[in-house]
Amino acid sequence: MKVYINKEPIMGPWGGGNKSVTLLVSELIDQGHSVVHDLSSDVDVIFCFDPRPNDKGVWFEDFLKHRAKYPDCRIIQRVGDVGSHGKPDLTNLVTQSVQYSDFVVFPSDWARKAIKFEKNNYTIIQNAPLKLFHLGRNYDLVHRDRLRLITHHWSMNDMKGFDMYSKLGRACINKLNVEFTYIGRYSNKFSSEGINLIDPKESHELASEIPRHDIYLTASLAEAGANHVLEALGSGLPILYRQGGGSISEYCSEYGLEYNSFESMLDAIDNISKNYKFYKRRAYSYNRNLEDTIRLYVDIILANES
Repeated sequence: MKVYINKEPIMGPWGGGNKSVTLLVSELIDQGHSVVHDLSSDVDVIFCFDPRPNDKGVWFEDFLKHRAKYPDCRIIQRVGDVGSHGKPDLTNLVTQSVQYSDFVVFPSDWARKAIKFEKNNYTIIQNAPLKLFHLGRNYDLVHRDRLRLITHHWSMNDMKGFDMYSKLGRACINKLNVEFTYIGRYSNKFSSEGINLIDPKESHELASEIPRHDIYLTASLAEAGANHVLEALGSGLPILYRQGGGSISEYCSEYGLEYNSFESMLDAIDNISKNYKFYKRRAYSYNRNLEDTIRLYVDIILANES
């Protein structure tokens, strides 16, 4: 089979979607299929990671034109970003493009509902962390005297929760018995007082750094498919997650606690601290990995061969 993928792998620290692209290309080739990044008449399946124009200026309208010319070609759209972080044009484009796809893969039911998709030609495949995050797991059932919290983000969008992280940093200065580390890029509105800042890291570095902590905190909102919390779960950490996080509650409800304000976040930190063995064992039970998830993508591609 010849599969066109509209994104190419990028080396270095990057968002979670790039890891999926890299693994999908590798898995298809390993199974004996051909992967291309230029449309041609003999392409069997178009796998769309993003309907917007790519680096070559090719976007979803080009896929429709190609399918009109070569009707045996199938379009599979893997929905990632639904524009929920202040990108209404992207929301409109995704909402329209999924209606014309032969099959749609959503990373969460929240993402499907966010764009009001009601057809039956879809499945939900939750995102997952790379296997290497499981390899460095923190198996300690007793936390440090001073709790170590951590979070990490690639995006600098304000919806990532910088307001809450700044409040926690200030609380750390004011005698809260917590150490808080932030890895990644951040908004220029971000007040980092009291926070241990670390530059963006590649996956293998994150898999080593995250397990050195006790609890993973996220304050991100409206996430269609939140990869950062999954990397923390793979690392064996309980999750503190904010109400309104979109996919995050689907991913983390069994492995941590939800909060809806800074005060309730502090209460949740205290709750996990006092019941640490319980929440750590919950986190240990998480066993999904991205490699297996990508094989599910391949199964869908093969099932949609004309």
